[in-house]
Amino acid sequence: MPDNSFDVVSKIELPEVLNAVQQALKEVHQRYDLKDSHSNIELNEKESKIFLASKDEFKLKAVIDILESKLVKRKVPLKGLTYGEVIPAAGSTVRQEISLQQGIATEKAREIVKKIKDSKLKVQASIQGDFVRVAGRDRDTLQLAIKLLRETDFGIDMQFTNYRTN
Repeated sequence: MPDNSFDVVSKIELPEVLNAVQQALKEVHQRYDLKDSHSNIELNEKESKIFLASKDEFKLKAVIDILESKLVKRKVPLKGLTYGEVIPAAGSTVRQEISLQQGIATEKAREIVKKIKDSKLKVQASIQGDFVRVAGRDRDTLQLAIKLLRETDFGIDMQFTNYRTN
């Protein structure tokens, strides 16, 4: 009977994102090259999205660079961001939407489970909603499973939580 387990999750800490957005907004308003660019960064926590707006694509790119640098400083994984397309908006401005990854999509969860099964490690992986639980008899095998998943790029940011041993 498997006694030990851990969860593979993909969550972005929204308070950290909020802090990064506030810092980035402050810098955008202070930078000389972005004065009068009507640039804005807005976090919608309910939808887990960041909305960006600026005068043109060049200025929007500068705003994104500032935001990304603030996110990295706050240890928010950039892999967890999905960029929407740049959309022309009113008053000759441009907008862009960034989705924050919260949870592992079913297709990615299946890839993770398949990778673990193909590795022939003596563990069971199961999809539990928006995370994957990996259970096994001994801790060493679970450590090997974590190492295997860390070495594989699934295109998403993953954290390993609820590491339980009995």
